[in-house]
Amino acid sequence: MSIRSYQGIMPKIGKKVFIDATAVIIGDVSISDDSSIWPLVVIRGDMHHIKIGAKTSIQDGSVLHITHAGPFNPDGYPLIIGDEVTVGHQAMLHGCTLGNRILVGMGSMVMDGAVVEDEVVIGAGSLVPPGKRLESGFLYVGRPVKQIRALSDQEKAFFSYSAQNYSRLKDTYLDEQEPR
Repeated sequence: MSIRSYQGIMPKIGKKVFIDATAVIIGDVSISDDSSIWPLVVIRGDMHHIKIGAKTSIQDGSVLHITHAGPFNPDGYPLIIGDEVTVGHQAMLHGCTLGNRILVGMGSMVMDGAVVEDEVVIGAGSLVPPGKRLESGFLYVGRPVKQIRALSDQEKAFFSYSAQNYSRLKDTYLDEQEPR
């Protein structure tokens, strides 16, 4: 795996985190306990910080980056991801904030300054535009996303199920690796 410092800042990796050998993690990045970073993920914390919560799964081919500070956005935007978040294959998260217990569908994009509250499903292939706020407890789909309907209790229970499932899967991968 490629875990690299940037300007003297090294990523901080929690306990029992699985990082695939093909993932790239650079700079001011923190990944909390029991999370998983799957093949070909790029997490680049070079001009702002990235925080990934506990029991969060970043699926294959996803790209995670920040929004730099500049004349159009003096403070920039970090990338903040909460606990028990499942980020589907090839998602792009850029300088946004995701709460807890969220499913980001495959191929979705969440852009600069967007805020996704807790317990939200973003359907596959969706686009969350810059600065958009997604309200807790709903399904959103489309390009740009639109609120479709409230989530059922069964759908809300899926967030923790998905987090536990990927936590168990990453443990099997960790067990197969040579001791660190």
